[in-house]
Amino acid sequence: MTQREELATVLDRLAVDAVVTGYAVAVDDADWAGYRALFTPGGRADYRTAGGIEGPAAEVADWLAETMRLFPVRQHLIVNRRLRLEHHGGVPGDRAALRADYVNPMMFDTPPEGTTADDGPRRPAEPNVMTGGRYAFGLVRTEDGWRISSVVVQEKWRRTTL
Repeated sequence: MTQREELATVLDRLAVDAVVTGYAVAVDDADWAGYRALFTPGGRADYRTAGGIEGPAAEVADWLAETMRLFPVRQHLIVNRRLRLEHHGGVPGDRAALRADYVNPMMFDTPPEGTTADDGPRRPAEPNVMTGGRYAFGLVRTEDGWRISSVVVQEKWRRTTL
């Protein structure tokens, strides 16, 4: 691989990492327009192993918007990213696959201990639901940069406290 090809690969890795980080931040911040913008026009998401749905990213974003109202506090941590970039004879290609583990604590909106909901603004207590598993992202280089063509969630564990 030439120095130019190595540089292109590094830039692709950084760009793909930004998309995956943007995905986590969009879900955590309830930025559903931002979530949709991360996907290709035909992009799909599959949350079935986590009790969700599978379908076009826009449809899944609507489902997430409704479901995540239960958990106003959430923080996806996406780690152990393993990226495989397509290459053609040493030249970077337009497709990538990324597998990454996640931990996702989420909290119901509850009143502070010793108060009721009528006492003022509600704030989270401790995580009510914590999940972990693996994401499998398919990514495509577009005119607008790297975008998600597919994401599949494989939830491996869940802990719930009430």
